[in-house]
Amino acid sequence: MILGAGRAVSMTDEEFRLIRDLICDFCGIYFEDSLKFLVERRLQPRLPVFGFVSFRDYYRLIKYGRECEREFDEIVERVTTNETYFFREAYQLRAFTDEILPMVVAQRSEGRIRVWSAGCSTGEEPYSIAMLLDKCPIVAGRPVDVFGNDISRKVLRTARAGMYTQASFRSTDNAYIKEYFHRDGRTYQLDERIRNRVTFGHLNLMDENALALIGKVDVILCRNVIIYFNHASRARLLATFYRKLRPGGFLLLGHSESLVNETKDFELAPLTNDMVYRKPGEGSLL
Repeated sequence: MILGAGRAVSMTDEEFRLIRDLICDFCGIYFEDSLKFLVERRLQPRLPVFGFVSFRDYYRLIKYGRECEREFDEIVERVTTNETYFFREAYQLRAFTDEILPMVVAQRSEGRIRVWSAGCSTGEEPYSIAMLLDKCPIVAGRPVDVFGNDISRKVLRTARAGMYTQASFRSTDNAYIKEYFHRDGRTYQLDERIRNRVTFGHLNLMDENALALIGKVDVILCRNVIIYFNHASRARLLATFYRKLRPGGFLLLGHSESLVNETKDFELAPLTNDMVYRKPGEGSLL
C-alpha cells in the first residue's frame, strides 16, 4: 500500500491481472495470482514518479502512453531475478566440455562454433564457458563465438565490466580465480583476454524482430529462465531455440527445468555427466 494524493492506494485484483498480462506479453515473465503482493511492492515507487493515484493510471501509461517502452525497461529491472555465479551446475559444464564439444566438433569439421547464453544476467555463465574453452584442447585454434544476451540493461553493464565480488565465486576452483582474475580489495577483475572472448547484447527473448538478428548456433544455454514463463511464453521461446539451433545442436536448461509437456521437438540426450536436450539431426539419438 502506498500514499497517493492524501489517501491509501493499493493494487486491485483487476489492476494486477491487467499489468501482469502486459508484462507477460512484453517479456514472457508470468506472475501467478499468489505473487500479486510482489508486483505491487516492486512497482509502487513508480506511481509518485508520474503523480498517479492508482495502478489503473499506471496501466494506461504502459499500455498506451508515449513513454511505455522506456517504462517497460524500468519494470524489467524491478521484476526480474538475477541470481547467478561462476561455474553454476558444474556437472552440466563438464558435460559441455567433455561430451558436447567433441560431438559438435566432430559433426562440424570446419567453420565457427557458436555458443549462446540466453538470459546471461551479470555474465558469469558465458564467462565460465569462455574460461573452459581457454583450457579445452579440442577447440584450440578453432574460432568459437560466445555471446550472452539479457533483457536487463543493468546486468549487462556489470557483465561488460567483468568486475565481481566474492559472492560470484561460491562454486569456483581457486585455480581459476588465480589464473583469470585480478583482485582489487573486495572485487575481482576478470582478465581482459577472457572478457574479449564474449560478446554481450541487450535482447528481449519475446522480441521476434530482435531474435531474427541471431544466426544459427551449436549450443544454447538457457538455465533458470523458462521457470519464470507461462506455458505460452515457453512454447514461443522453445520454438525460437529450435529454429536457431543447427541440426544436432544442444539445449542446456537448469536442473529444475524440463521440456516434459512443453514440446516434442527436442530429443533427450543422456550423457555421462548430465541429461540435456538436442535438436534431431546429424548424430541424432532418434
